[in-house]
Amino acid sequence: MKRLLIVDDEADVREFAANFFRKRKIDAITAGNGEEALKIIDNEDLGLVLLDINMAGLSGIEVLRRIREKNRDIKVIMVTGTKPEEGSSFDQCQQLGALDYIHKPLQLEELERVVISNIQ
Repeated sequence: MKRLLIVDDEADVREFAANFFRKRKIDAITAGNGEEALKIIDNEDLGLVLLDINMAGLSGIEVLRRIREKNRDIKVIMVTGTKPEEGSSFDQCQQLGALDYIHKPLQLEELERVVISNIQ
């Protein structure tokens, strides 16, 4: 099984999600910002990226755009604290090929279902 990359500028969210998946035998690695995520994406064989939209520095949408320029096959699921109808970010993410949209606070059952059904 390929690795899961969790990208979030909130350390507690990032580590909570990583530990949740490690307990389920999924190899989870983390990045605290977009630049760090892009370096990992260049060097790792990833099955799935959980990508926070609202981060300091590079936004999740910009990171998604750059991921698509490098590799159209990496599966990306966006994580957000806002509802899709509250902005254009949902449409942008879909146009850039995001598979799904998960809302904070993270619902563990939803998170597990979405990740396990999409990771290779």
